[in-house]
Amino acid sequence: MKSSVTVRASEERDLGAIAAIYAHHVLHGLATFELVPPDAAEMGRRRAHVLALGLPYLVAEIDGRIAGYAYAALYRERPAYRYTLEDSIYIDHAMVGRGAGRALLDALITGCARAGYRQLVAVIGDSANQASIGVHAACGFKYAGLLTSVGFKFGRWVDGVFMQRELGEGDHSLPTT
Repeated sequence: MKSSVTVRASEERDLGAIAAIYAHHVLHGLATFELVPPDAAEMGRRRAHVLALGLPYLVAEIDGRIAGYAYAALYRERPAYRYTLEDSIYIDHAMVGRGAGRALLDALITGCARAGYRQLVAVIGDSANQASIGVHAACGFKYAGLLTSVGFKFGRWVDGVFMQRELGEGDHSLPTT
């Protein structure tokens, strides 16, 4: 029997698991271009910044264990980008393929749209990252571009893939605020 995925708002008590999941991606993957894993205190500061902006920072649980986390952040700091966010999703390497990524991304999209944002951008490390590209496509993201060889990690050049999806009315109407 397949265990169900529960998505909820992250809490302080989740920071150890969040830091461990991210550390694995930093040390072994190309989803992030960071080279040194931040500790739980730094991850806590980053989480607090996201929450202070009123943006979602979520975790997925399977059988009571943190299977992954996701959050939205400002796409860029300049005011003209104020309706656009960037998503980040990281799944525990032992929990890949169990639906946590899709559940997190669905919940993140809903939360960002509810907050009045109009565009959500995914900046995916490594053009060979078919899992991330696939889950984003399944959630309505469209391919928006490729930046070739913009990262250098593990002794090789790494591409960045851009995907994007509308939130709410997207660009079909003007914002009211």
